[in-house]
Amino acid sequence: MPALRSVTLYCSSSRSLDPHFAVAARLAGELLARRGITMVYGGGGLGLMGEAARACKAAGGRVEGIITRKFLDLEQGWLGCDELVVVETMRERKRLLVERGDGFLVLPGGMGTFEEFFETLVGRQIGDHAKPIAVLDDHGYYLPLQSLIEHSIREKFAREALREVLHFGTELEPLVDWLAHEAANATVADPDRFLPMGPNNGAPRSREAARLPENQE
Repeated sequence: MPALRSVTLYCSSSRSLDPHFAVAARLAGELLARRGITMVYGGGGLGLMGEAARACKAAGGRVEGIITRKFLDLEQGWLGCDELVVVETMRERKRLLVERGDGFLVLPGGMGTFEEFFETLVGRQIGDHAKPIAVLDDHGYYLPLQSLIEHSIREKFAREALREVLHFGTELEPLVDWLAHEAANATVADPDRFLPMGPNNGAPRSREAARLPENQE
């Protein structure tokens, strides 16, 4: 069974945040280092990204950054990483962030963090990977996101099984404990249980059953 050797951290690079968000980012980096878990992240030196990376490194942890050439200057790529991979596109960046992590920890962030979170979650939903995703609801920041996901489940746009691979919490230690447990007990991804068009939702399973009328094809 796979262990939690690495965690991909998604978070903000903004320099305009309330200071309390930086506290949680530093604690996250320190916690990963203390547990011997490699921190994989977007490679930036600003905002929560930089706070977490520097804290992890200072606590003796390993830090791997993945950044695009475009963002190398914009996010001031942190040269203190044990490994800083520079890629050409955001697609390549996100692909490596997903591949290198055994699990994912999402701290507060903006549009880029939302994109990374949802792309990773959809990847789990459709069976591209079988890795757990934990979200730190720091100072209530992700309450609207959790409410949105629950709303989508209630309205049948998403399946209840999504709750099994996505975990929200307000404390870092239990979130990393959950990631470690889920990574050690990972099972083969089963899209039939996660996709809204699966059998439990009454959608047609066969190509023939799903065929449109001739005048609509």
